[in-house]
Amino acid sequence: MKRSSFFYGLLFLMCFCMTGCGKTSKEQEGKTKVKLNEVAHSIFYAPMYVAMENGYFEEEGLDLCLVTGFGADKTMTAVLTKEADIGFMGCEASIYTYVQGAKDYVVNFAQLTQRAGNFLVSRVEEPEFAWEDLQGKTVLGGRAGGMPEMVFEYILKQNGITKDSLTIDQSIDFGATAAAFSGGQGDYTIEFEPHATMLEEKGDGYVVASLGKDSGYVPYTSFCATKEYLELHPEVVEKFTRALQRGMDYVSEHRPEEIAKVIHPQFPENSVEMITKIVKRYAEQNTWKEDLIFEESSFTLLENILMDAKVLQKEVPYEDLVNTEFAGKAAKK
Repeated sequence: MKRSSFFYGLLFLMCFCMTGCGKTSKEQEGKTKVKLNEVAHSIFYAPMYVAMENGYFEEEGLDLCLVTGFGADKTMTAVLTKEADIGFMGCEASIYTYVQGAKDYVVNFAQLTQRAGNFLVSRVEEPEFAWEDLQGKTVLGGRAGGMPEMVFEYILKQNGITKDSLTIDQSIDFGATAAAFSGGQGDYTIEFEPHATMLEEKGDGYVVASLGKDSGYVPYTSFCATKEYLELHPEVVEKFTRALQRGMDYVSEHRPEEIAKVIHPQFPENSVEMITKIVKRYAEQNTWKEDLIFEESSFTLLENILMDAKVLQKEVPYEDLVNTEFAGKAAKK
């Protein structure tokens, strides 16, 4: 247990330190610094890391500073307090700030993923797993009101399972559930990559279901900025989105092995072989969009999930919270 806690603690620090900030080399001179706060550091976001590692942001004249927030609440706080220029997180966070009456609320301008990126990990192998098997069991879940937890509850509802028929432990901090599961807590845990595959390779768990497959297409993560930032720096956002689209194009046009080699510097604690396995798993479930346009139908689906979870009482205007101008331009060949 001590070894696993140390391992995941070390992983946490590695991700936190891997920010790409503070560059003082001459090649960064003359470039516009952009502070990006990501909700988590995961292979789930491969197209973004491809854009970073292949130098697409630099070619657009941007000096990208990446910081991991470890939770949508923390990432959103960084954007609202101007500690970050752009946030990358579940787009439900933008709806919450809008409903709470924030004057300079955030607007989503690019959608990256179209499926949930987490997996249900069991303590034992279950080749014939069905969601009904969770009844009477304990699952290490996510933060109330966060996309991981809401998508999980959405799947339960779709399968006719009530929340009171199982125990969902939400007491563990984001990013620490895998270590807790290795330490003996819970019958199941919901994990992003690389944690799901790492648990498998250690023999501590087995992936038995994909929330991405079983929830269907969901606008899981997007890039956002405050209204003020979009109004004051449209050229920066346009360049940023264009670099992202190049990362999306690369992922759609290359094999998992090639993608894994490109993004390996972002995940030095994992082998290229493990990253390849994870990228392949995500690619096979059509995780990444071909473009970054956040469609209104996707936004409506998200609102339905929020209302099912009883964290949203009524729909909010798509026009206020989504800007497709930059993604539309970037998608044009």
